[in-house]
Amino acid sequence: MIWEKNEGVVRFREALPFIQKLSGKTIVIKYGGNAMLSEALRKSAACDIVFLSALGIKIILVHGGGPEIDCMLKKVNIKPRFIDGLRYTDEETMDIVQQVLCGKVNKDLVSLIDDAGGKAVGICGLDRGMIKATRRRTGADCGLVGEIAAIEPEIINDMLGKGYIPVIAGIAKAMDGGSVYNINADTAAAKLAAAVGASKLILLTDVPGVMKDKKNEDTLISHIKMTETNALRSSGIISGGMIPKIDCCMEALQGGVEEAHIIDGRAEHSIIIKLLTDKGIGTMFTA
Repeated sequence: MIWEKNEGVVRFREALPFIQKLSGKTIVIKYGGNAMLSEALRKSAACDIVFLSALGIKIILVHGGGPEIDCMLKKVNIKPRFIDGLRYTDEETMDIVQQVLCGKVNKDLVSLIDDAGGKAVGICGLDRGMIKATRRRTGADCGLVGEIAAIEPEIINDMLGKGYIPVIAGIAKAMDGGSVYNINADTAAAKLAAAVGASKLILLTDVPGVMKDKKNEDTLISHIKMTETNALRSSGIISGGMIPKIDCCMEALQGGVEEAHIIDGRAEHSIIIKLLTDKGIGTMFTA
């Protein structure tokens, strides 16, 4: 039949089982890294998110903004500092972080989604006390870097119920109502995924996933079970900047999320390829 030869129809037929499985489910996507610096990749991600939302999939977008924060800090002659992979955040840096994440990056992403035909609302952890945190106590002192103590998901659920796409910046209020804390976006995404009962967590990164040989993409590990991560750490396969991302995936799974994925955000439409095709991109984590 002629319609079976149409490439678009064939692709839709291939995607249909995935659409049926995901419709009505909630997916948390963490967006950050160098993918945020490319206009083409930003538009690609926005289109993917709007398309998924139109299919009845509830999308929550949690974002970072490291490159933009670094750029602003340099403009005011503050040298970015990192300890154990976390940004050292004094009061002056915290002001910049809040200004960039909530005032610029968040609104830019909302605008991109709206331009792509979606309905997005930008919020941060300060809104209606959504995210409460305490000062990070483990490891070296990183200043005003917080550990999430509580999440009130009502505002998110209200938005999802009305067909909106929440776009969330990782800023949190102290439990005592005093300080404002900088929250790692990967951590915020994992905690939020568990709090809202998401079926999937997707971390967009600057690497293809977990690889046995970091210089060879052919060694990508497509599926890792929670019980296998310790051995991969011991062997050095999971190391460096990948460790905190794996920790976030494990935390999400422990919180009831069915699957966590690390995929390459530098590839156009990587979100759609991951969710609506059987192509094995990225690394999937399951319990």
